[in-house]
Amino acid sequence: MSKNNVIKSEERRQFFRVEDEVNLVYVKIDEKNVIEGSYVSENILGNWPLSAALEMVAQESALLLHKVGKSNPDVADYLRLIDNKIELLAQAMVMQSGQFNQNNVRNANLSATGIAFESEDAFQEGDYLEIKILLVNSMAVIIALGKVVYCKNHEPGAGRYPNTIGVDYVSIKDQDRELLIKHVVKRQLQQIRDSKENKP
Repeated sequence: MSKNNVIKSEERRQFFRVEDEVNLVYVKIDEKNVIEGSYVSENILGNWPLSAALEMVAQESALLLHKVGKSNPDVADYLRLIDNKIELLAQAMVMQSGQFNQNNVRNANLSATGIAFESEDAFQEGDYLEIKILLVNSMAVIIALGKVVYCKNHEPGAGRYPNTIGVDYVSIKDQDRELLIKHVVKRQLQQIRDSKENKP
């Protein structure tokens, strides 16, 4: 496990958190698989480089597109159409993989250091999970290994997701962490704008 992938508890306060709707797939794994770096690098974190790369490029190109729009609106509109085509292709590739579907959409509390999500399953504190998160708004896929820090069971009749699972990431690629940070900040700003617009 890389030192860069471990964030001390006192540093967690530096990261924002946001409530969001995500498409999430998880599976319980053995602790020995978390310790073995080969499991992380070869079998999990290398599976979804395309969506992450596309999201990073989209974020970097947004400022340039804004500049182009000021001097040549027609070119900017055309570039936006091309960008939309690429995004649609990325969405199709992710959804056709069979790993994500509409049944996996659930509410979650996101940050760069961990996640809390609704779950039909209950886990014990200390369990390890392989988590794949599809950020619905950007279609970026984040993949991490996490350790369960709590499992809260709701009142009977709570519906499809009777549990809330809190997970701290123990292994996540730096580029995926950066994606999460940018996504969380972007969603917070959007939620603030929406809140102001909805005020009477």
